[in-house]
Amino acid sequence: MGAKVSGKEKGIKFSNEDTIAAIITPPGEGGIGAIRIAGPESSSIISSIFRPAEQSVTPPLPFHLYYGHIVDKGGNVIDEVTMVEMPEGKSYTGQKQAEIFCHGGQFVLRQILNLVFAHGARPAEPGEFTRRAFLAGRIDLARAEAVADLIASKTEYAYAAAKNNLLGALSEQVGQIRNQALDLLSEIEASVDYPEEDIDTADKERLLDSFDKIIREITELVTTYRSGRIIKEGYKIAIAGRPNAGKSSLFNLLLNQNRAIVAPIPGTTRDYLTEWIDLEGIAVSLTDTAGLRKATGIIEKAGQRSAQEIMAGSDLVIWIVDLTRRSWEKELETDLKSISKTIILLLYNKIDKLNKAQKEKLEVKLKEHSGVVFSCVTRAGLKDLRTELVRRISNQMPDLTDRLVVTSERHKKKMENALKYLRKAKRNIGRDESPELVAFELRQGINEIDEITGRVYNEEILDRIFSRFCIGK
Repeated sequence: MGAKVSGKEKGIKFSNEDTIAAIITPPGEGGIGAIRIAGPESSSIISSIFRPAEQSVTPPLPFHLYYGHIVDKGGNVIDEVTMVEMPEGKSYTGQKQAEIFCHGGQFVLRQILNLVFAHGARPAEPGEFTRRAFLAGRIDLARAEAVADLIASKTEYAYAAAKNNLLGALSEQVGQIRNQALDLLSEIEASVDYPEEDIDTADKERLLDSFDKIIREITELVTTYRSGRIIKEGYKIAIAGRPNAGKSSLFNLLLNQNRAIVAPIPGTTRDYLTEWIDLEGIAVSLTDTAGLRKATGIIEKAGQRSAQEIMAGSDLVIWIVDLTRRSWEKELETDLKSISKTIILLLYNKIDKLNKAQKEKLEVKLKEHSGVVFSCVTRAGLKDLRTELVRRISNQMPDLTDRLVVTSERHKKKMENALKYLRKAKRNIGRDESPELVAFELRQGINEIDEITGRVYNEEILDRIFSRFCIGK
């Protein structure tokens, strides 16, 4: 782990010498609210504001829950509470820590918190409790990041992935890869220390095989990020098509609420709308885009540019075809050419408007361009659409019971950087370059791996990671 430098030495706000406090329960009213205090002055602050119901209990024993009252400097009771203290080395933060459980109203919580501040604590910054846990060596950086992911998880998949990482699945895998790389480095550095012992052909092949094994394991982790991004950020679906095809109607149907304005006038949707749904445990981001046609004004042109960008960044585009348009077949051929680089699902809408002959013609057309036949009015085909969406999404989702998935873009980039250095080191062996050069590249790769778990870190990395945490965690 990197050197533990206090905020005072670095000239920034973070310092482990401070005692910090924050409300750790969500905003709003509830039966119970909680305040966490961490730092060297935790015990003295508690002794100043907490009065146990049984006066004989002094000082409180660690990990024992005590009933009593919080009182201000004038001796006035603010609230009846329970309180627990934790000693240094055995708390969440690794420091002396106390937690107060009071009634859940925001007013009483703020009163108690302000009293804690008045006795010497300062407000905790976002993620500062978990940051202290990392700096104390209680958890590594990958597990610290998993704390935020677990809090933010909205679906079963996201929860399972975050839980696995919090329990150390990623850290363990990365640790094994690191140990293999260190073993390899020690062998190569031996060649530097004893230059008279040249690397013979057999040793060279064995070293190359070791590099291949490490590279393969890291590459396999990197390839899981596509699924991991979907787990963490959601599966992105854009609903697109020509004006008045039924995009907003479908958007409302999938949301099961009237979120988008629906009107028979083409061009009603000028800007995009995005909402989330839970589809079989997967968070799905649905975006209703502006209809694509020759724009007639500045606003409509901007809406269509947004639609193109959203489609390009989506995992799937539901392209709606209006079957009541006489030229829909010719238009579809043109449209497919313009969106050929996107993954699409064709949705043939307004089937309820077709007569028998038109439906028979459609069946022939479906053999060329398969899709889902649908009606936003009668909801015919809605079940088929949901089934197809679940099938497509499920095909990209891993089995989290026996497979580690990388969900962090930071972790993926560090692994990609490590691969770059490892491949350079391998090429240098193949070219019979000096062991010093091979060892240098390998060390750089190991440093990238170490940044994942925080064996190597700097304050900028920590600031960036913990800034996305909520206050109180």
